[in-house]
Amino acid sequence: MLAEFLSAALNQQAMLWRTSPAATELEEVALAWLRRLIGLPDAFEGVIYDTASISTLHAIAAAREAAIPDVRVAGLAGRRDVAGVRVYCSEHAHSSVDKSIILLGLGRDSLRRIPADEQFRMRPEMLAAAIAEDRAAGRLPIAVVATVGSTSSTSVDPIEAIAAICAREGVWLHVDAAYAGVAAMVPGYEWILRGADRADSLVVNPHKWLFTPFDLSALYCRRMDVVRQAFSLTPEYLKTSEGDAGVRNLMDTGIQLGRRFRALKLWMVLRHFGAEGLRSRLAEHMRLARIFAGWVDSSDRFERVAPVPFSVVCFRLRGNGDDAEHGRILDTVNASGEVFLSHTKLDGRYVLRLAIGNINTTERHVARAWELLNSAAQQ
Repeated sequence: MLAEFLSAALNQQAMLWRTSPAATELEEVALAWLRRLIGLPDAFEGVIYDTASISTLHAIAAAREAAIPDVRVAGLAGRRDVAGVRVYCSEHAHSSVDKSIILLGLGRDSLRRIPADEQFRMRPEMLAAAIAEDRAAGRLPIAVVATVGSTSSTSVDPIEAIAAICAREGVWLHVDAAYAGVAAMVPGYEWILRGADRADSLVVNPHKWLFTPFDLSALYCRRMDVVRQAFSLTPEYLKTSEGDAGVRNLMDTGIQLGRRFRALKLWMVLRHFGAEGLRSRLAEHMRLARIFAGWVDSSDRFERVAPVPFSVVCFRLRGNGDDAEHGRILDTVNASGEVFLSHTKLDGRYVLRLAIGNINTTERHVARAWELLNSAAQQ
């Protein structure tokens, strides 16, 4: 919070290197630290946006730029050389993918959601079949969005297999690791980003599970030149002599011109906790989730409905409890003011979700949530 206060007081305008060298340079430093922590190669350049929705929007815009000739000038309307495009994602992918293709003028009909397996992971063989089918029908596949830590169940798509398909097909691969990507820094969890080094872009949100005040989303891109090609536009009043000195102007990497000094709070968090401090806290959150999942598994009242790879547990009443019944349990627990749970639907069934991510959460809090849930269910 101190970094937020300080950045507001300084009021840095980080659109050009000239308007704020410190904000520009510190963003590069902080993102390099985070990149190394999660195991991404140095070939991935980073840029900070506000949310993962905006990061995904820029990634798909870059994919469109790479796949469609002269789209920046000619657009898409009325083009005979582009019969139709396709973007692919899991049936459990975040709704920001839908919003991105709507805003980019691709239309929701261009999005094809690929079926998932019993663990809610995208099925690579179905992706490959969908791409082949669309190519045969004259459509142009431009991007695949894979997820590491899906919103509802925190499932992890098989990135390695998906990356191999994208490389073979010449399709942009964007990895949405907004929630769970930071877990890759914890020993034993490196596997979650295996294959991500072959992706074209990847998003991770320190404001989700790295104790950074909202908002701060980091987009890493192996082809940032394509992002700049899609968005760079420099009118006379923004031209500076530093452009010839190899400096970065953050305005070139997105639709946004003015930029807040977001990097300062990420830098402070990384400096304050250190790598081991961050790893230990993330590991503790996952330990607490496993404890809660164990209570669910041994319960006669509740059942777990998804794996628990990270710090979210998905569960519901055993038997055929309806949506209204689950909703009443959720409202009763949340009305206590002691904990806050959320819900989703998996395979058409209402599911309760307990998510552990606060820096002060302890086993005592998780146990209290379990007490409140059982009491509400009994009522």
